[in-house]
Amino acid sequence: MIPPADSLLKYDNPVLVSKSSGLKSPKVSSTQAVNNSPDTTPVPPPPKPKPGPIEQQNEEILNSILPPREWAEGTQLWVQKVSSAPCTRTEVVLLSEQLDTKLQQRQARITGICPVRRELYSQCFDELIRQVTINCAERGLLLLRVRDEIQMTIAAYQTIYESSVAFGIRKALQSEHGKADMEKKNAELENEKQDLIKQLNEQKAKCDAIEKREAERRQVEEKKHAEETQGLKRTNQQLKTQLEGIITSKKYH
Repeated sequence: MIPPADSLLKYDNPVLVSKSSGLKSPKVSSTQAVNNSPDTTPVPPPPKPKPGPIEQQNEEILNSILPPREWAEGTQLWVQKVSSAPCTRTEVVLLSEQLDTKLQQRQARITGICPVRRELYSQCFDELIRQVTINCAERGLLLLRVRDEIQMTIAAYQTIYESSVAFGIRKALQSEHGKADMEKKNAELENEKQDLIKQLNEQKAKCDAIEKREAERRQVEEKKHAEETQGLKRTNQQLKTQLEGIITSKKYH
């Protein structure tokens, strides 16, 4: 495990708590940890004045809010607690400058979703919680509730986002599958349409042939009927002429 990366959250000097790869040793002060490890090179921090009951309680609350970070180097286990030193106005201004510098160095996005920007602002907010908790533990606990609520809300939005992405992917896959089915059905309907058009053309050709035959038959029938009519008219005219001749001859006799 490599040492943790640099953070905007202010920490004390790391303390060697164990050389064993197994169980951790009980908590010891930074001075004791360094003095009991002759193989280590870190210089022990200067001794701190013995904290009073309120300061000690605030420090315990601070460690519960912002737990120490641990890492191993070979068989050595190091622990680094957050700093319990009060913060000055200059340090707050420096924190703002460090935040801007890290945003530029890590090329965080100015707008939109950016994990890098979120991480840096989370570190900055933790540092503000540390500064406030040192002076007023109750205010620090209240800020802790605010931080946890923000993280819970972000996690909920992230879950919703991932769910919406998965839903969109499923719908896209379903649409692709449905698109293939619709294209297949469209091809089948197109083939059926072509078959129906072919049948329609055949039926039209049959209809035209039938109409043509009926027209020819009608012309033949009309011609035959006209010839019979003309024959009957001639016969009628002949009979009429004969009848008139008979009537005339009987009149003169």
